[in-house]
Amino acid sequence: MSSRFQRWILPGLAFKAAVIGGGYATGRELAEYFIPSGPQGGVAAILVAMLAWSGMCALTFAFAHATRSFDYRSFFAELLGPFAFVFELAYLVFMVLILAVFGAAAGAIGQAVFGWPTLVGTLLLMLGIGAFTAYGNQSVERLFKWVSFLLYGVYVLLVIFVLTKFGGQAAQQFATPVPTDGWLSGGLTYAGYNIVGAVMILPLARHFLTRRDAVVAGVIAGPLAMLPGLLFFVCMIAWYPSIGAEALPSDYMLRQLDMPVFHFLFQAMIFSALLESGAACVHAANERIATHWRTRRAAELSIKARFAIASVLLVGSIFIAARFGLVDLIARGYRALAWLFLVVYVLPLLTIGVWRLWRRASRPLAASHS
Repeated sequence: MSSRFQRWILPGLAFKAAVIGGGYATGRELAEYFIPSGPQGGVAAILVAMLAWSGMCALTFAFAHATRSFDYRSFFAELLGPFAFVFELAYLVFMVLILAVFGAAAGAIGQAVFGWPTLVGTLLLMLGIGAFTAYGNQSVERLFKWVSFLLYGVYVLLVIFVLTKFGGQAAQQFATPVPTDGWLSGGLTYAGYNIVGAVMILPLARHFLTRRDAVVAGVIAGPLAMLPGLLFFVCMIAWYPSIGAEALPSDYMLRQLDMPVFHFLFQAMIFSALLESGAACVHAANERIATHWRTRRAAELSIKARFAIASVLLVGSIFIAARFGLVDLIARGYRALAWLFLVVYVLPLLTIGVWRLWRRASRPLAASHS
């Protein structure tokens, strides 16, 4: 039987792994979507995104548990029927884009820390993703767990160091009224393109024993995923508004701290976050293929096959990462994806999904009155 940690906490850690990605971990997404609304508006936007994530994760997990859909192909076959292929196409675009973002971020980190050519950091990340996803669910779940300890610990240290040294600057910025335009749209847009992370981690839905488990895990997932982002944003405000133009806000802040050992530790954490995000993305595709393979061939997908699938996805994305920069990938690609997933995932789940869950919940009640 699955433990409470596996049922309630692990899905939230996995969701955090799926969404933290190349932009959130480096601060680039926070600069893109929250800094323009100012200190107060940015915090409001972060809270909007967190609440949206909690609600959508709870619905997604509940629907997956009710329909026994533990990969995105099965999930959308239940939700969209013959139109499930629309999500498959959207997810393929998302996967290539997101892996390109991760590759660009890893390349930028390798160049900033070690002076490597950008391709070296990208290739190291891709090799790590391929290795972890090759061994299936248990390998990926262990990655989510242990990277989470590192990630939360490093973010707490960042807050302590930044506020100890620059807390006065941050407090002054929060105390200065500035326009908060766009906080609602910024929060919803950010939540919109990241919410697909809930579908990426559906293999963990097999741990749920009841609908309550699914809902509790979903509600907890929002705060678990957004807390590091909130802490990071508060630190960034010490250099508002100029930090919004930085390609790697994290590296900018670390240079201001002038703590070489912590600088290295933080960059190692970001690389680990990219690793777990990329693993979540590729593992979702592997599990989708594995389910189909199991049905058609009555056999499990081999380690070599999983690694080969990951390699094809990752190598293709490397060329996109080399062609476009991190800022352009996030600014141009993600907004379009937010609208795409709104149409093929969010709206169907809020309508068809809620209706089907309501029908399932009402059946026992109806039967008891007959």
